[in-house]
Amino acid sequence: MADRMEAVLAAQRAAFAADLPVSAAARKDRLKRLGAMMADNADAFAQAISDDFGHRSREQSMMVDIVSSVGLVKHSLAHLDRWMRREKRPLQFPLGLLGARAWVDYQPKGVVGVISPWNFPVQLAIGPVAGAFAAGNRVMVKTSEITPRVSALFAETAPRYFDATELAFFDGGPEEGKAFSALPFDHLLFTGATAIGRHILHAAADNLVPVTLELGGKSPTIIGRSADIAVATDRIATGKMLNAGQICLAPDYLLVPEESERAVVDGLTNSVKAMYPTLLANPDYTSVVNDRHHVRLTAYLDDARAKGAEVIEVNPANEDFGGSNGHKMPLHIILNPSDDMAVMREEIFGPILPIKRYAAIDDAIAYVNAHDRPLGLYYFGRDAAEQDAVLSRTISGGVTVNDTVFHAGIDDLPFGGVGPSGMGSYHGQDGFRTFSHAKAVYVQPKIDVTKLAGFKPPYGKTTLKTIARGLKL
Repeated sequence: MADRMEAVLAAQRAAFAADLPVSAAARKDRLKRLGAMMADNADAFAQAISDDFGHRSREQSMMVDIVSSVGLVKHSLAHLDRWMRREKRPLQFPLGLLGARAWVDYQPKGVVGVISPWNFPVQLAIGPVAGAFAAGNRVMVKTSEITPRVSALFAETAPRYFDATELAFFDGGPEEGKAFSALPFDHLLFTGATAIGRHILHAAADNLVPVTLELGGKSPTIIGRSADIAVATDRIATGKMLNAGQICLAPDYLLVPEESERAVVDGLTNSVKAMYPTLLANPDYTSVVNDRHHVRLTAYLDDARAKGAEVIEVNPANEDFGGSNGHKMPLHIILNPSDDMAVMREEIFGPILPIKRYAAIDDAIAYVNAHDRPLGLYYFGRDAAEQDAVLSRTISGGVTVNDTVFHAGIDDLPFGGVGPSGMGSYHGQDGFRTFSHAKAVYVQPKIDVTKLAGFKPPYGKTTLKTIARGLKL
């Protein structure tokens, strides 16, 4: 596999060099074929996702994986001409008057590597490919071994739309992932767990490959005292239960006013019951992806109970999950969580939701700031001053106010983390620039500017005047 990866990289790099400059027409053609690949095979991909998960709603997969991927393609097509324009830059006085010019050209980097995760195995592969294609690059993708049917479908489908020198998919487990991350790409994007992201960064460093890391972490949700509890809990439940909480941006824990805890629990419970009156046979509710993750989540609950937390299972139809052959799991709300519990130390990535109480909003802000900077942060409330305090005094990859997750679905907002939740961003124009090299170009006029400014020896009065002028504030 490693030899094939190296051969494809060499072939893509040669094809890229022969194709320079990469025209807008060539980029649009690849984007259109990418969109067609997803639209033509939408049902097959939705079925493959469900097979890999044990069950996942066709409608959910269509919306969050397939349609969202096509949406990013369409957004790139609509704005590509503007993104590719030469960007003129101002010049220091009097260079512009003398005829000098300066601009930035956004050029493709070459071959982009993408390592995609299992939780949204289509969108988190195709989204980066769309950005890399818009920037004029060739792309190699390593898909997740946890979703083998999706990986196999990509490998089977892509050659019908792309030559391997344009786009190639690779599957396999950790060894293949290690070999892939060690390749000398011109840019590498990894989406996945923070711990693995550290290894990716080390591997890429040997070849000085620029890296974008889209990681996870514990995205906090702050409910202010001015919030409408019924609206807030309904939207939080929607965001948390989507994909059974297996989202890097899922609300990981709640910070609620101490007097509102019971109302929040009731609101969450009522919202879950309304969306999912049953769970085991409900086609709308997603399974935990595999046994390993189901065991991990169960261990989190056991640990929380052993350390004194109150665990509330939201099981609307009182179904027997222990007697089920699958991996579906109801929402578990955890009250009185302590920081030594696994659910407050690890990214949950499943249908478990701890709730912490706070006395004052400053306490909630201080708690967020005492922990790693999250990928997402959510604030619910109608108090403009409090909202500003939360937004200005916390640092996170992105924020949605009065809902969850939505900021990641806005095509022209940058999507990315900060610190342990990631580095760099993509989507829209930000993705175009992430996968492009911003090349500075300066054109000197005919006049001898260095002599005119006193930069050319022998230095004299003109030099001294230039220095004196430069030191004035």
